[in-house]
Amino acid sequence: MAERTTSRRIAVLGGAGGIGRALVGHLVAKGDEVIVLDLAASLERHAPTVPSLAIDITSEASVTATFYELAKRWSAIDGFVNLAGYNTELIPIGETTSAYFDEITGANLRGAFLAAKAALPLLADGGAVVNIASGLAANIRPGYGAYSVSKAGIIAMTKTFAVENAPRVRFNAVAPGLVDTAFLRGGTGRSAEDQDSIVPLDAYRAMTPMKRLALPEDIVGPIDFLLSPASGFMTGQVLWVNGGGYMP
Repeated sequence: MAERTTSRRIAVLGGAGGIGRALVGHLVAKGDEVIVLDLAASLERHAPTVPSLAIDITSEASVTATFYELAKRWSAIDGFVNLAGYNTELIPIGETTSAYFDEITGANLRGAFLAAKAALPLLADGGAVVNIASGLAANIRPGYGAYSVSKAGIIAMTKTFAVENAPRVRFNAVAPGLVDTAFLRGGTGRSAEDQDSIVPLDAYRAMTPMKRLALPEDIVGPIDFLLSPASGFMTGQVLWVNGGGYMP
């Protein structure tokens, strides 16, 4: 296994969110250079301690402009992490409006596609991309139809990018279970982060073998592993991180 000898340059999309802030702090502590990409409202609410750029992944023009600015700052990046994504309602799929379906799949899947496509030319040889999927991509639960579709699409997209860009760049995914962040309360930058959880948390804890929710720090390690030389022979893979709640 190759050892790191130099600082990495890593862009973190969604870096102002709960998992993002934990990841950025972890990477910086290891000596990496990090740029956070996130909604302007998220950057205002949780101002990063590292350089940042505002982005709206629902807008192709915004994605293009932000990655253009990123390229002006860094000629190449060693890693790209996409943590962006949200879901605000639990609705049976037969009752889901086309507008809500388009909103969630557009932000989560189309947005991930636009970001990965924009990041690809900037990635140095040997670079790594980590997309965040969800256990709900495969472990289907009622009410999450649009979200599950979007996250299942991210897994398929990750595998496609992996096949088409090996061996120059690796693409992998982390699929967490429920993580105790603002995601459960409307989403960072998309809400006041003080809403009641859309998920029955006590019931979720009870059905999870580890008997708790994941914390942001539980997801940081798997992401960093997939960015690192320790996973250098892995591409197109999914790490399921859920306290034993789903065992594929």
